[in-house]
Amino acid sequence: MIVSDRFNPFDDPELASGYEDWYATEGRTADVAERNLLRWLLSGLPRVQTCLEIGVGTGHFARWLASEGYRVTGVDRSMPMLSEALRRGGGVVLTRADASSLPFGDDVFDVSLLITTLEFLPYPERALYEAARVARHSVVLGALNCWHPLAWQRKRSGLPLWKVAHFYSPPELEHLVRQVLDDSVVQIRWRTTLLPGASPRFFSRLPFGAFIGMRVVLSKQKG
Repeated sequence: MIVSDRFNPFDDPELASGYEDWYATEGRTADVAERNLLRWLLSGLPRVQTCLEIGVGTGHFARWLASEGYRVTGVDRSMPMLSEALRRGGGVVLTRADASSLPFGDDVFDVSLLITTLEFLPYPERALYEAARVARHSVVLGALNCWHPLAWQRKRSGLPLWKVAHFYSPPELEHLVRQVLDDSVVQIRWRTTLLPGASPRFFSRLPFGAFIGMRVVLSKQKG
């Protein structure tokens, strides 16, 4: 993950070394649901070959994207997280960089992704602008939903990781996208998953699932 200009909980080597454990234990259901929704979002885009994951962390989603056949580059500001991603491999090109100032030219990747990253950034507007700048046609977002009880539970936990987080609702996330990218937005589609009592393979236009997935299609003339 990428957090700058303030305390960054992801710089903790202990957090980085144990980060993937959650996906193999209590987070297994969430992992299935989130990947299923992200797969659907990407399937609605034409001829996607190259992806940039901003806030790649330990590389969990980047490795999955690579296994799906995409050529994936991942960036993160946290050295402990990048070191763990490098140790785990998976065919992902890794670079240390800040989300607010990506070291790539315009339109280098087909799609850029921020998966549970915007929540932890002090300047999400800059990161979103940069994500759109380096993408040829689309940005895919994954965010934790502030309208779901899980967000409230995490905030009340008092853990440093969640103290710095800003959770979004689907309308708030869409407003942020339109505010930052303005006329360059051609289409926005979102769904939520992990709705109470629903299968992890189910996603919906209902705005109450714990995880928001959003696809932002951009015009060729990005502002």
